[in-house]
Amino acid sequence: MRDGLGPARVRLRGGPVLAELAERFGEQARAKVLSGEVVDADGVAVDAATVLPCGASVYLYRELPDEVPVPFEIPVLYSGADLVVVDKPHFLATMPRGRHVAQTALVRLRRDLGLPELSPAHRLDRLTAGVVLFTARRELRGAYQSLFARGLVRKTYLARAAVDPALELPRVVRSRIVKRRGRLQACCEPGVPNAETLVELVSDGLYRLTPRTGRTHQLRVHMASLGIPILGDPLYPDVVDVAPDDFGAPLRLLARRIEFDDPLTGVRREFVSGRPAP
Repeated sequence: MRDGLGPARVRLRGGPVLAELAERFGEQARAKVLSGEVVDADGVAVDAATVLPCGASVYLYRELPDEVPVPFEIPVLYSGADLVVVDKPHFLATMPRGRHVAQTALVRLRRDLGLPELSPAHRLDRLTAGVVLFTARRELRGAYQSLFARGLVRKTYLARAAVDPALELPRVVRSRIVKRRGRLQACCEPGVPNAETLVELVSDGLYRLTPRTGRTHQLRVHMASLGIPILGDPLYPDVVDVAPDDFGAPLRLLARRIEFDDPLTGVRREFVSGRPAP
C-alpha cells in the first residue's frame, strides 16, 4: 500500500515480461521493470530477463492521474475494530474508478486513519453525500457486503426536488433499471422490475426516499421518472456538462440513515448523517 492505494495486478499473456509490459503500457512500464518496481506473485522483482507463463501475474504501482482536489473533509461517525462509518461529502467518489483515484473516500481514509485494509461494504454515487460503511479488516468485508446484497440494510435518503400537486404520494416506484458500460445514464426498460423505491413528501420540496433495492442511480432515475428530478442532478433527466472544479451546486441528495443487525454480534446498528437536509 502506498498513500492508501494498492498495486495494480496485470495478468500476463506469457513470455518475456519486459517486452509484454512495454508493448501494452509503454515506456513507463518498461522503466518500472528496469528500476525493480514490478514484482511477481511472490514479491520478487522481475527484470529484463524474466520470463513468466501465460496466466501469471505481476504487480506495479500506477502513476496517478492529475486530479482536482475535493476540498471537503470526511467526518468519521464511528470508528471501531471492525467498522468505520463516515459522512461522505458530495463530489467525492467512494472508491477508485476511472479518473477518480486518490481523490476518493477509500484512499483518503486509508491514508489518514492508517488502515491499509479498509474496504467499502457498499458504495454511494460520487455526487451523493451521507453515510458510508467501511470494514476495517479484509476478512470482515464479505460478512457486511452480504447484508447489502441480501437487502438486509435499511437505508433512508433525503432529497430536494420540485413539488407536483398532481402527483399522488406516498407511492412505491418499481421499474427495471439497466446501466450499460460506456453510458453515463441508467435507463428504465421493459421487463421484470429490479428496482423499488418508496417516495414520500416530507415537507415543501423535501422528500424521504427508501430504496428496497440498490441499482445504480436508482433514486435519481425514479425521481426523474416521476417528473420531479432531484435538484442539482447533472445526469437526469438530461446530461449537463459540469466543470470538474465546480463544487458550488451539489446534487441535493443525502444518504441520511443506515440500519442493520450486525452480522458478527447481532446488535442493532444505526448510523445517521450529521449533515443538514439537502
